[in-house]
This record gives sequence, C-alpha cells and structure tokens, in this order.
Amino acid sequence: MIDVTVSIVNWNTKDELRSCIHSALAQECSVEFELIVVDNASSDGTAQMVQSEFGERVMLIENSKNVGFGRAHNLSISKSQGRYVLLLNPDCRMLDPQLLAKMTKYMDDNPDVGMLGPKVLNPDGSVQYSARHFPTMFAAIFRHTIFGKLSPKNRFVREYLMTDWAHDREADVDWLSGSALMVRRETFERIGLLDERFFMYLEDVDWCKRAHIANWRVVYFPMVSVSHRIGAASDQNPIPMIKQHHKSMLKFFLKYNSRSPKILLTPLAMIALWLRQRSLVKRATPH
Repeated sequence: MIDVTVSIVNWNTKDELRSCIHSALAQECSVEFELIVVDNASSDGTAQMVQSEFGERVMLIENSKNVGFGRAHNLSISKSQGRYVLLLNPDCRMLDPQLLAKMTKYMDDNPDVGMLGPKVLNPDGSVQYSARHFPTMFAAIFRHTIFGKLSPKNRFVREYLMTDWAHDREADVDWLSGSALMVRRETFERIGLLDERFFMYLEDVDWCKRAHIANWRVVYFPMVSVSHRIGAASDQNPIPMIKQHHKSMLKFFLKYNSRSPKILLTPLAMIALWLRQRSLVKRATPH
C-alpha cells in the first residue's frame, strides 16, 4: 500500500525541481511513497531531465500548456494512490530525512486532522509565515498599501500573518501554505479537490477553508521542516503573477462574503488591492 503521494507541480524550474526530487528520494523511512511531477509546459527541458535522471522513480505528467497550480495538482491527485497526498513546491527541500514518516505517523495518530503542514524556512534559515489566519477585508486594505504605511503596526496585518507567534509549536490554524501541505485522502474525497477557478494563489487558503467547514482540523506541525525559496517560478514573470495574486484574493473574498454584510467592504478592498498591485508592479518593473 502506498502511504504518501508527493505531488510536485513545475513550471520552468528544472534545477530547483532536481534538488527537490533528490531531497524526497533521500527520505529514510519505512513508509511507502510515490513521486508525481506535473510539468506545466516548461520550456527549459524539465520533462527530459525528469525522464533521463529519475526514470521510473518518478511518474511524469506533461501538460501541453500551463493549466495553473490547482488544476495541475488535481491531475496528479487523480493518478495518486497514497493514503495521504503531500503537495510540494519544486523550490522546496525536505530538511528532515524522517519528514514523511513523522507526518504520516501524526496523521495516523490523529484521524480528525485533515491537513498538516511542516515548518517552512527561508534559505537563510529564518521562518516563513506558512501558517496564517484567514485573510480579511481589513488585512487586504492595510497590507502593502498606502493605508498600511499610515499605520505600519496595525493589528490586521499582524493577526493575518500571525507575526506575534513564534511558529515553534504545534497548533491548530486557519490555513497552511500549499508549498508543503499534507492532505488526508478522506478529506479531499469529502470536500473536493483544489478549486480550479484559482489559477494560482489562494487555492490553498480556499482548500483549508473548506476543510474547516467540513470539521476537519488543520494543523501546523513544526517538528519537521522544509526549506522554501519563494518565487523560483513566479519571479520569472513577476508582473502577471502579481496581478494573478490580487485577482485570486478578490475571488476568495467574493466566494465567502457574497451573502455577508462584509460584502459592503468590497469596494474599499478592491481599491486597496489595486493600490497594492500598482505599488508592487512598479517595484517589479525594470528601470
């Protein structure tokens, strides 16, 4: 029986992917796992590298076009055999050789946990805020906007990022980053797969939200860790990615607030997101 399916979606990050796969194959554990790589029409020779260097140790799914993060993982999950599926970004490295064993044991011992995320570290060893509260309209209004500059220590952004918490202990949280996220098969069979309306970004937030609605626990598990170099793929085309992120954020707000009084904040949130997008695009534009 396959215990874990490691699902990796790649777009033009061949070298990062190679290191990611090596870190997975170096796992020293008794659990049975399989590796599935979905390549979103890379032009850097990724598919050829996977086939020539890893052969039958990795199942490769080649897409003829970039279908997005969620849809690509869904393709992988549809082929998976694991009791659990670990979404893993190609710019991640498993730092603990027992990561799969420890995460699997925790899930086996806690059948009410639907999703589990390890500690995520930056390449320099600092902590990434991979466990967060659900985004709110006010967090959107104050994060990376002129409103935030007027109130740099506002509680809305602090609460969203959970910056007042050390991220050093196990805890139930609102959502976990899809860069490294283990999901129970029974959970996604009940709540459905990733929402493909999110081409990229916020699909992990939405998945965790649906898990909570279905009464599954979402747990941050810092006993194991991965290293994550943010933006290995998105930095290749930053402006469209910035726009896509804000488009997904707006979709998320509308999906969960369309029948709530909070919908009245949407115009203000849209203005804030637009200002934030303009600011980030300006910084990303070559001079």
